[in-house]
Amino acid sequence: MGLRLKFNLVLLGVFVVGLVVSGYTSYELLRRNAEDEVVRSAGLMMETALAIRGYTISQVRPLLEATPADGFLPQTVPAFAATETLNTLRVKYPDYSYREATLNPTNPRNTAVEWETDLILKFRHGASAAELSGQRLTPTGSALYVARPIKISNPACLTCHSTPEAAPPLMVKTYGPLHGFGWHLNEIVGAQIVSVPMDLPIRNARRAFTTFIGSLVAVFVVVFLTLNVMLSRMIVRPIARMSRAADQVSTGDFKVAEFSERGRDEVARLGRAFNRMRRSLEKALQLIERR
Repeated sequence: MGLRLKFNLVLLGVFVVGLVVSGYTSYELLRRNAEDEVVRSAGLMMETALAIRGYTISQVRPLLEATPADGFLPQTVPAFAATETLNTLRVKYPDYSYREATLNPTNPRNTAVEWETDLILKFRHGASAAELSGQRLTPTGSALYVARPIKISNPACLTCHSTPEAAPPLMVKTYGPLHGFGWHLNEIVGAQIVSVPMDLPIRNARRAFTTFIGSLVAVFVVVFLTLNVMLSRMIVRPIARMSRAADQVSTGDFKVAEFSERGRDEVARLGRAFNRMRRSLEKALQLIERR
């Protein structure tokens, strides 16, 4: 096995190990960054929904207090306002969703589906976190969700959700007397859930990973070729010439030219040593022949 082949095998082995380690590390980092980006997007949607709810409570509802006592406007309900506003966002971004999923909702569209019910029950059964997050599969791909509990902390909410008799008649007429009642103070009745698609950030992460690995391979190829050229010119070729010259000298042929002694590197010192050895051997043979 030649010196060049040994060198290339070692270099290739080091590159493969480095590529695997750096590839795994960079992919995990890019994937975590993609997930963090999705979590930030979900958090932004959640805070937007909370801002809309707060705006409805503090500014819209007081302006509509002049509504007749038996009147009811869904637009004054914070959950309705937040859901309607973010549903407008879904016209352009259909994979993004915001729901105020409830076990016993007034509006049937807020009825929790199976996986949402599981989240609500986790909150009810004492989930230590004020927020739950995770990933789930959807028809359009993987999505990350962020959920926060809906807790009846304001006694004013029970005006509409305690009994049908205490609720505004128009609300009962609109949604019926069978749902959205029997709530209790400090009870967790549902969860605010934001779902954000994972596909686009993951695709961007994979594209960045592919670009990084491609750049790394390209750099390795350039370094590999450069080192091979330098190895060939500075080490392999001079040593090969010395090997051929040593073969000739060993058979008594001293017609081979001496090596250049310019330079201070190891190959130049080896050339000077070979020249001295050649001259010494030639003189020794001449002395032997004279005797």
